[in-house]
Amino acid sequence: MKIAIITVNKEGEKLARELKLGFPDARIFNGRINRKGALKDLVRIIFNEYEGLIFIAALGITVRLVSGSIRSKLTDPAIVSVDTAGRFSISLLSGHEGGANELAFLVAANLQALPVITTGQEVHKKFILGIGTRKGIDADKVKRAIKKAIKKKSIKLGAIRLAATVDLKKNEKGLIKACRDFNLPLVFIPKESIRNYRGGISASEIVKRHIGLDGVCEPCALLAGRMTRLILKKESLDGVTVALAREDCT
Repeated sequence: MKIAIITVNKEGEKLARELKLGFPDARIFNGRINRKGALKDLVRIIFNEYEGLIFIAALGITVRLVSGSIRSKLTDPAIVSVDTAGRFSISLLSGHEGGANELAFLVAANLQALPVITTGQEVHKKFILGIGTRKGIDADKVKRAIKKAIKKKSIKLGAIRLAATVDLKKNEKGLIKACRDFNLPLVFIPKESIRNYRGGISASEIVKRHIGLDGVCEPCALLAGRMTRLILKKESLDGVTVALAREDCT
């Protein structure tokens, strides 16, 4: 995906440079150096030249900047808006057709932000996969473990809203590939959030010894959603652990 990152202030410029580490081919457009009123013209010019536009700006500013260029969800680029603190990655336009939902998850993963997805299909998905893996895991092993877990609970892959793992795994290629092959958004839970989690989980001495946590898959499944409860405790297969949680907020 050909991506442009648009900033509107100094704080956004810093975040854009950080984000570019995860999107090395992206081009940064510094809106701060444009004269007043010219930024909207810049957006209009580049709107159809890129497949994805990431705005580091307040959501309202992003809406105003793209409002004159929007034509159709079938042809418009993916639009994602990120606040200048890097806390939220919001899929704004072309969520499905243009790939904004997937882009929002990728941005969130790179910034350790919270992805915000509001399209109807995702809202009604209730299941979350928590996944732990050993280092250098093969994608096929991850996929087999996922299939085993969802089959055990008679859940279809399309009913899974997202997969979650610890942020230490953000560069685990096999895990990332497996989730991408299954069209599963992957979110990364901060290690400290898992350490501070006080719910009952299946503790593992091996995990504790290697990364200093009692577990990964169960707390990740529970922390990645709202009003979650475990419906499948940790299952292990060939270096992969999987747990399933259900959200009861809809």
